[in-house]
Amino acid sequence: MSGTTTGDGPGAALAPALDALRGYRVYARRWVFLLVLSLLSCSNATLWLSFAPVADTIAQHFLLSTEQINWLSLVFLVVSIPSGVVAIWVLDSFGLRWATILCAWLNFAGSVLRTLSNTRMGTQAPFAFLMSGQSLCALAQTLVIFSPAKLAAVWFPEHQRATANMIGTMSNPLGILVANLLSPALVKKGISIMLGTYVIPAGLACLLATVCLWESVPPTPPSAGAAHSTSEKFLDGLKLLVRNKAYVILAVCFGGGIGIFSSFSALLEQVLCVNGYSNEFAGLCGALFIAFGILGALVLGLYVDRTKHFTETVKVGFCLTSVVCVAFALVSQLRGQMLALAAICSLLGLFGFSVAPVAMELAVECSFPVGEGAAAGLVFVLGQAEGMLVMLLLTALTVRRAQPSFSTCRDGQDPLDWRVSMLLMAGLCTVFSCCLVFFFHTPYRRLQAEAGTSPSIQEGCPAAADHVPYQRLQAEAGTSPSIQEGCPAESP
Repeated sequence: MSGTTTGDGPGAALAPALDALRGYRVYARRWVFLLVLSLLSCSNATLWLSFAPVADTIAQHFLLSTEQINWLSLVFLVVSIPSGVVAIWVLDSFGLRWATILCAWLNFAGSVLRTLSNTRMGTQAPFAFLMSGQSLCALAQTLVIFSPAKLAAVWFPEHQRATANMIGTMSNPLGILVANLLSPALVKKGISIMLGTYVIPAGLACLLATVCLWESVPPTPPSAGAAHSTSEKFLDGLKLLVRNKAYVILAVCFGGGIGIFSSFSALLEQVLCVNGYSNEFAGLCGALFIAFGILGALVLGLYVDRTKHFTETVKVGFCLTSVVCVAFALVSQLRGQMLALAAICSLLGLFGFSVAPVAMELAVECSFPVGEGAAAGLVFVLGQAEGMLVMLLLTALTVRRAQPSFSTCRDGQDPLDWRVSMLLMAGLCTVFSCCLVFFFHTPYRRLQAEAGTSPSIQEGCPAAADHVPYQRLQAEAGTSPSIQEGCPAESP
């Protein structure tokens, strides 16, 4: 035990030595792939919600209704449902490289098409150009959202998978954060400037994806899981997922969480303006929501990479999210609660958004050997379907009321009463959390499979006896690694 590096969690130091014994190898260009995918995901998210923080201003400028502006966000949920299955097939059949390049070009084309709505060409039907551009970006979203889990699985070693998945997954909410901060500031300088600004990162991501990505998988796999990645055929994999009870429960509950958070992000400005909160404050709340989510995801990604406590982390995160969601439903209906709302939105992101990459990893673990694209993608498709239903339900339950003097909504119509809708959102979040806590149980099948392929570990490995998760998983897989002298030294 004297050889244990201070601060390293179980498995963090042993994993590189095991990978070396098995003949696996990692490549530095995996970080380039992750960077391109992260930039693309961030750009796509900014395009998704660039209108939501300034919904009333956009509606007034283009002479559109609030419902039409909501559809510019809702179209992402609608399009992703039929296109999601196709995206899973593309990802698992053609590989990460071609899926990412296709995604980048769709995203760039959509961003350019949106800008035409504010030109002479688009003056007659601005909504048509806006919706067409959003639809192309929505097609791109399904490809980029499904990719982090597969990228982490086929390019990164076992002890870096959760961290890589966290970076790729959290790039999407980072884009939402950028949209919440930039849109209120840019719209003051002009709609054309706002639309044109969002084209720049989309174009850069398109250029990098086309030029810098050379292959879908590395020449030598980084882990046993990568060596057997996508070992099931597409249709066979989908059948296995549908029959997997633990996966179905996770997909329904986590998909519901995705739907609630998508609706929250898209409707936040409209909920707050009714009670006198400005667009800038709504953007700040959205930014805090995402920023704390990214911070929490960073901590949780490093934590589960070392402990492998996927299930416990997701369950605790969901329960805490439900409590905060109830608090938001109550406080958002009150005036003059800026500090409380800012704190609640921060906690909602910290507890809720941060578990997203861990839940994606858990989906892969409980469904192995089904391909990572299918495992993560089906969860997202279901989440988008649930998000569409939740958003339609929340908006349908609102009623118009006589505009009070303190309302800051500027769409030219009476503001909406969101009280019942917000209570329903909190109730749904609580139901999904309870179902997950009580009914979700699963072994970690990918880790068990990797432990089952371990070669004999020779005695003399520093702290080999201390890496409990590896020994436990090996025992569950029916293996008992022998320990002999002369093993490689631990990586620092």
